[in-house]
Amino acid sequence: MKYNKKRKYTVFTISLLAVTALCLGVYASASTAREAKLRLAITNNYQHAFDELVTAVGEMESALQKSVYATSPTVAGAVCTEIFGKAMTAQMSLGVLPFSTYELEQTAGFISRVGDYAFALSRSAAAGESLSDEQRENLKTLADMAGVLSGNMKNLQSDMLDGVLTMDELYASERKLDAAEAEELPTVGGSMRLIEQEFPEMPSLIYDGPFSNHLSDASPRMTEGAEDIDENTGRDIASRFLRIGSTRVYPSGESNGELPCLYYQAERRSGDILTVALTKQGGRVLSMLSSHRAGEATMEIDEGLSIAADFLRTRGYRSMEESYHMLQDGVLTVNFAYSDGGVICYPDLVKVAVAMDSGEVCGFEALGYISHHGDRIIPEAKLSADEAAAKLPEGIAAENKGLALIPTAWGEEKLCYEFVCERDEDHRSIIYINALSGEQEKILILLEDENGTLTL
Repeated sequence: MKYNKKRKYTVFTISLLAVTALCLGVYASASTAREAKLRLAITNNYQHAFDELVTAVGEMESALQKSVYATSPTVAGAVCTEIFGKAMTAQMSLGVLPFSTYELEQTAGFISRVGDYAFALSRSAAAGESLSDEQRENLKTLADMAGVLSGNMKNLQSDMLDGVLTMDELYASERKLDAAEAEELPTVGGSMRLIEQEFPEMPSLIYDGPFSNHLSDASPRMTEGAEDIDENTGRDIASRFLRIGSTRVYPSGESNGELPCLYYQAERRSGDILTVALTKQGGRVLSMLSSHRAGEATMEIDEGLSIAADFLRTRGYRSMEESYHMLQDGVLTVNFAYSDGGVICYPDLVKVAVAMDSGEVCGFEALGYISHHGDRIIPEAKLSADEAAAKLPEGIAAENKGLALIPTAWGEEKLCYEFVCERDEDHRSIIYINALSGEQEKILILLEDENGTLTL
């Protein structure tokens, strides 16, 4: 009887193990199929984004070529607006690609500057100003550079259609290939690295905008003397910033340019891909970009401003003041500046973008803040606000916004009184009067509509 019980137990155990093994096999097979299907969907998404990028860069190049021949403010404004729109489309496509901030570091910077420069010129044209000889020469140089970039990307697109190159960046990363083997993979990312190495030097563009040279050429103060972070430390920093568990955050590359960075990617519950750039030195969050394509805005601008301010506050940015904002294609971009004891420090800029269809933060950029923020000795104003106001032109209404530090094109900071001036209801401007010397330092034209406020 004991023998029978033992035999029954053995048979039962073997049967159980066999069923378990069969179930595991079926599960593994199903998991493999799901993984293959997911990989195919992701690859197709990358392919579609790259095709959109190639088209947008080509159309941006065509618009730049047209801008060289624009002689009237009306035509110049229309063409520069077209350039800006194509640059924005290219930027959104870059946000989807798995190598958007690694292999395409210089390409991304070029497209951003082209778009921002064209936007500034379109605003000048709206105020009735024609293109200067210097601006026209800048546009010609940018058009030539865009032509080279467009040609190279079209060649890559052709090679992909012929099967010479693949968009299998993610798969290569998952297999954890060593560096030598990864270099041999015929991928688009590898080809883009070759293009980046020969990328021509950008012309010097001095204008009022988040990519103006006085910001991008600055040596970052917040990383001076800091130690380099390793990959795991960077993953933890990116995880905390994104509010996503570290197991869902993956390294996606690094760069060794003027500001060396580590890059990480993560996926939101919605399926949007987030890309974060951290400075190697000190581990500061330089930027964050989402692949989310915003639809029609369903929120009020005040709601978007509140979301942007809350996002900064929860990420440790204190005493930040909104300077201006703009709603474009369903995305509200808000610029903040640091306030030091009531003095607005405009060099310490942070930019936050909010998708107005979902309320999610889809963009973040802190180059100005990282470059300039730190302990300052702000001088005492030698002029009172009334004495500074006396330096303004006669016959205008002026509102004193207080003291502000403004950057100069040569990297200095000047303490000024900031006056919002109104000649009539159609002509508003900001005039900065030096709080030490009483001299006019800067004049900005205010352009305001239901979508926000910009300066030129």
